[in-house]
Amino acid sequence: MNTDSNVIDELDRLLERARRNTLGDILARTRDRMPDKFALAYRDKRLNYEELDDLVNQTAYAFRNRGMKKGDMITVMSKNSLDFVVVNFALARLGAVMIPINYMLTKDDVAFILKHAGACGLIASEEYALVLDQASNGLEITFRFLMDMEDGEIPDERLDEWTPLRDARTEQPTDFVDCDLFDDALAHVLYTSGTESKPKGVMLTHKSIVSEYVSCIVDGNMAEGDVLIHALPMYHSAQLHCFLGPSIYLGSSGIILDGASPEVILRTIEKEGATQLFCPPTVWIALLRHPEFDTRDLSTLEKCYYGAAIMPREILKELSERLPNAKFWNFYGQTEVAPLATALQPEDQLRKLGSAGKPALNMQTKIVDENDQEVPRGEIGEIVHRTPHAMKGYLFDSDKTAEAFRGGWFHSGDLGVMDEEGYITIIDRKKDMINTGGVNVSSREVEETIYQLEGVSEVAVIGISDKYWIEAVTAIIVPKENANLTEEEVVEYCGSVLSKFKVPKYVAFADSLPKNPSGKVLKRELRDEYEGLGED
Repeated sequence: MNTDSNVIDELDRLLERARRNTLGDILARTRDRMPDKFALAYRDKRLNYEELDDLVNQTAYAFRNRGMKKGDMITVMSKNSLDFVVVNFALARLGAVMIPINYMLTKDDVAFILKHAGACGLIASEEYALVLDQASNGLEITFRFLMDMEDGEIPDERLDEWTPLRDARTEQPTDFVDCDLFDDALAHVLYTSGTESKPKGVMLTHKSIVSEYVSCIVDGNMAEGDVLIHALPMYHSAQLHCFLGPSIYLGSSGIILDGASPEVILRTIEKEGATQLFCPPTVWIALLRHPEFDTRDLSTLEKCYYGAAIMPREILKELSERLPNAKFWNFYGQTEVAPLATALQPEDQLRKLGSAGKPALNMQTKIVDENDQEVPRGEIGEIVHRTPHAMKGYLFDSDKTAEAFRGGWFHSGDLGVMDEEGYITIIDRKKDMINTGGVNVSSREVEETIYQLEGVSEVAVIGISDKYWIEAVTAIIVPKENANLTEEEVVEYCGSVLSKFKVPKYVAFADSLPKNPSGKVLKRELRDEYEGLGED
């Protein structure tokens, strides 16, 4: 009986392995299909898919030989680079869990993530290694690896406990690194502020991510022949999971940039003949206003994507006129669905201006009321989803997970309306999230910071329309009697405590805040009242 049971268990394992579809597998398949195809370029380095896969395997062996194993929580902190991509797939091959960290966060924000996740490994570019060292003080860290070190470079002497990846993977094998890993194993934990003052760890499995790639490919009309520019931060799910991952799955070619410099983006489009570009509205606006926009050859650019914030109508019209060869897509979603939820197709851009489009291929979406009952078309409610994209839950937070998935639907927290044709328009963020420049900011966190200032009686933090930021963090303060609080003092104090992107762009003072009968501040009224503040 025991023998039979063991045989069945082994057969199940072999079947699962043969049917597996993880992040590590998709790169291996692309390598098999097109080993000589140009895969990625970063600065002066260019790799085909065979070379990229070899580098991933060498890196995975380097990790494994030092004791890294399936399930280990490994944080990664770096700007865009080739090593960021290599580390992403190397960790996936081992079954280790990658936790990309926003490099704009303060040391305290980073320390919270490291402790909450139970991180045992740190991987960083040299400029962020010391931040991770300081943030991990008191934690048991087993692995420390430095990314992006070139031959001959000597690391900062303060980083003597860190091993350069270039050294660790030297002379490592290039054959496929395999492990006992299945589709629904955890792949990434992405921390999002949500509407709480402390970030939540979004658990994404290989199955969630790969199914989301399929939706992106189909709804974004992506193809093997695309040449992409990866300019937005890869720590964010938009660039990482809507564009980088799908392009590797397909076998497209990508150009990695250090950041979203308009000048560099425009020159790269011309130099590389780029066909595909994703930017949030703030970056599209910066491109339009750059003096080289009309002097560079942008004729190859055919597929343009925006998301992370609402695109102003006039900007979309101007882009359509000045890039006549390009088609535009609006991708809407959030980290908890890996992140694509809906897509607005090119043919609907002007016909459905301002819409987030229809549910993506692997999404079922509806609009519900406070009792989770579907509302009639045209009525406002909360946007909820059923999808294999969905996260496995919030790390170490079953209560918030249960709340988010009540009734068997993921509750987005966004308010929207669905028209008779099934197109969704986002009306508001249910819990007053502020999306500034494509980055989420918790209004509550900023409010709690400002409340620590002497002289503050009440404060409400809102997002108002802004020509550059799309939404600007704005603080409306009711001072205490006889207090002489100034805008400069508020901004200076917030800057000493908060990450830079969370600091209010505007500060206004008021005699009182509008409230409903139960005492809740009516932020919609504040947004209406202060909407023009940034134009003064």
